[in-house]
Amino acid sequence: MHPSEVLFQGERQPLMLPACDHYAGSEKLMRKSMVLQQELGPVFDITFDCEDGAAAGNEEAHARLVAELVNSPDNKFNRIGVRVHDVSSPHFARDVEIIVGAAASRLAYLVLPKPDSVQDVMKAIDAINSHAVKAGRDNLPVHVLIETHGALRGVFAIAALPQVECLSFGIMDFVSSHYGAIPANAMRTPNQFVHPLVVRAKLEIAAACHAHGKVPSHNVTTDIKDSAVVANDAQRALAEFGYTRMWSIHPSQIKPVVKAFAPRLSEVNEAAAILQEAAKANWGPISQHGRLHDRASYRYYWTILQRAKLAGLNLPEAAAQLLQPLQPLVPDTQTNATENT
Repeated sequence: MHPSEVLFQGERQPLMLPACDHYAGSEKLMRKSMVLQQELGPVFDITFDCEDGAAAGNEEAHARLVAELVNSPDNKFNRIGVRVHDVSSPHFARDVEIIVGAAASRLAYLVLPKPDSVQDVMKAIDAINSHAVKAGRDNLPVHVLIETHGALRGVFAIAALPQVECLSFGIMDFVSSHYGAIPANAMRTPNQFVHPLVVRAKLEIAAACHAHGKVPSHNVTTDIKDSAVVANDAQRALAEFGYTRMWSIHPSQIKPVVKAFAPRLSEVNEAAAILQEAAKANWGPISQHGRLHDRASYRYYWTILQRAKLAGLNLPEAAAQLLQPLQPLVPDTQTNATENT
């Protein structure tokens, strides 16, 4: 049996996405990010920005440009999403109409900023679906930015929505919404990892995502010059807060984020060895190096291999074999034909 069959029987397998989500809002930066994705491969996603990261005053033309780029041959891996305006903005409906209407089949996801409740998210998803279905796309994935008090209050309900696959923490808007009660230095390291209200928000988002098999995405690192700060933030987001994805706002941040979230080669080798032995034992319990392993630990090691694949690591042969996609059953037409004669 394939690992995905035996380890998640009766359960939805948790979603996995590339560890880095790179934002770009100007035409120059969007085209530059596409070139970089072609060079590095689909080890990071790109989010074209129609909201805060884009210039104001030319919204419709920008939306048309975004749709054109998503549809272009430079979108080699179909791993480009778009952040539209928030559902209360006068530009939201037109963003969705233009971008989804023209590029639904090529979009990786849409990002919804600044919802204030699960009802806001549901309203936005209804609008997205009305255009996506017309364009021949069902269940277009939606990512939601948690950056308001209301969204944080409803974070578990938002994560439970079937079409939502990722929640991102919008730390700057969240801190700003406290109007000085949280100091500005809580937007960056080290205080972003210790201020109680910020820590609470991060933990609630991560817990909601893991409860529903969705992907928690950590906030930006505003220091775009020091890659060590980016790497440290990514490592802490993963190790201390359970985040499996993180934003990038500068090309120099992409590689440190991808590397920080990638499992170590020793972990990959260990996971491959354990799962290979488990497969030989028909996924029953095994003992390796004096330690018991069963399906509970197999699920953990299975995610290690998936994260390694998404990060573009060179996998040992055993791991590559385990990660071969599940092949659908094909009827034996020759046997059927014989039986029918």
